Amino acid sequence: MTSPLVECVPNFSEGRRADVVEAILASIRRVPGACVLDWSSDPDHNRSVVTMAGSPGAIEQAAFSAVECAAARIDLALQRGVHARIGAADVVPFVPLADFPMEDCIQLARRLGRRIGEELGLPVYLYAQAAARPERNDLSVIRKGQYEELAGTIGSDPARRPDFGPARIGPAGATAVGARGPLVAFNVYLDTSDVEIARTIARRIRTSSGGLPELKALGLPVAGQAQVSMNLTDYTRTSLKAAFAAVRAEAETLGARVDRSEIIGLLPRNAMLGIDPAALRLENYSGEKILERRLVEAGLAHD
Repeated sequence: MTSPLVECVPNFSEGRRADVVEAILASIRRVPGACVLDWSSDPDHNRSVVTMAGSPGAIEQAAFSAVECAAARIDLALQRGVHARIGAADVVPFVPLADFPMEDCIQLARRLGRRIGEELGLPVYLYAQAAARPERNDLSVIRKGQYEELAGTIGSDPARRPDFGPARIGPAGATAVGARGPLVAFNVYLDTSDVEIARTIARRIRTSSGGLPELKALGLPVAGQAQVSMNLTDYTRTSLKAAFAAVRAEAETLGARVDRSEIIGLLPRNAMLGIDPAALRLENYSGEKILERRLVEAGLAHD
């Protein structure tokens, strides 16, 4: 790889208005040295996930531009979807690549967070390895109650005060900025519309309930099907194969079956080693989902 490189995977609370998503993508593409590797939108989640990579300075500026664009176009008082959210630019995580150390990624996240707070007037929460408060290492603590609860407590509850920016919330909500290692977003659809089954499965298998390590999971209704939406925060501890097997086993105890699965965004090549996509019923999977391949295609790395 060309050194140094950093990846950023911002999530925006808009998955239905194509013009808004395209404006956000255009704001990134206008920054020299920032490359959009992948993006996807989901109308039920009402969310878009973008993967970009490039030099640290370029990606920092591209992330700021994208947050600014989203904040001007997305009103959280009107936005609805099945995915939890606190802001228009909901989360902005940085992931180190090549010779860019995690410590530098943390400093990048904190610098961007301060700039967003000062220049855009948005409340900013630092999370994951960039967290300034231990409890905010867990994103779900920041997202508790979503935008609606945060709007009512940000100015009065010391636990909800942001790390940067004002302790008040407007139409664009707040933004969580962080630094983390590679994450695999993996959704499994069941052959039922009963979302309570998906919620039960998620509760049983996630780390916080004593389930699989480094696994976050929720049960959501998506396009008439129950979905177990998972984040594998360390795929070396809980693999795609293990997560899929756990969902399938729990589903069978509840009278349901796995219909299909999908990867959201990109994933490291090693996350797919020894895995047959057909065995996971992965829908529309191809090598284009592999991060290293997309970096090569973008001219940011070599084979």
